[in-house]
Amino acid sequence: GAGFDLATVREVIRLIRKSEYKRRQAPPGVRITPRAFGKDWRYPITSAFGARG
Repeated sequence: GAGFDLATVREVIRLIRKSEYKRRQAPPGVRITPRAFGKDWRYPITSAFGARG
């Protein structure tokens, strides 16, 4: 089958949410490089990200 194992996907989502929770507690830092966290990381700081469904 195509795609990734469901347990792996859920673990990655859990880890991202956990790290983003801590990131929102800290003030935004200065962006030194043209790209932050790889391919222009787009994750909201002021509002939590949530999948629509």
